[in-house]
Amino acid sequence: MITRQTEVTAMLQQLESGHPSAAERLLPLVYDEMRLLAESFFRAERPGHTLQPTALVHEAYLRLVNERTTQWNGKAHFMAIAAQAMRRILINHAAAQRTAKRGGAWSRISLCEANASEPATDVNLVDLDEALNRLERLDARQCRVVELRFFSGMSVEQAAETLGISTRQVELDWRMAKAWLFGRLNGGVR
Repeated sequence: MITRQTEVTAMLQQLESGHPSAAERLLPLVYDEMRLLAESFFRAERPGHTLQPTALVHEAYLRLVNERTTQWNGKAHFMAIAAQAMRRILINHAAAQRTAKRGGAWSRISLCEANASEPATDVNLVDLDEALNRLERLDARQCRVVELRFFSGMSVEQAAETLGISTRQVELDWRMAKAWLFGRLNGGVR
């Protein structure tokens, strides 16, 4: 019995090999999950955003299938990289808006899970990206955990499988990264 996971993996291998129709056959297999991922990004965005989830999915997908240096390690890896691509697209869009409007109407996202003892906080998407870039320099794995859990919506188990580490390590990295980000994004040490 061929599962969707197996089909996606086969299409990713064909894509890596340069098979001409692989990208076109892969899209229907991952589109729904990519769309849900894009919608999760937009739940945290300000109303009236000029990008739409469908456009975000299509732009991210085109970037991914045209990437020739990535070796795909299955569907979970593809979705993790898709989340990174979507995040990067939204960051670039927010930075362009910030430049165009000199700081007006910045994109906001909620880090309500950042610290359960603190109230939900709106965070500027560009500031979050800068904080994640700093975290990546300090601890790349913690940054990957944030990307997989927060942006990709992966469970602890899925993140552990994608990163090849234990669920306990993912839980520890997740707690540490959330606390570090919360401190940076709420007036803590910069």
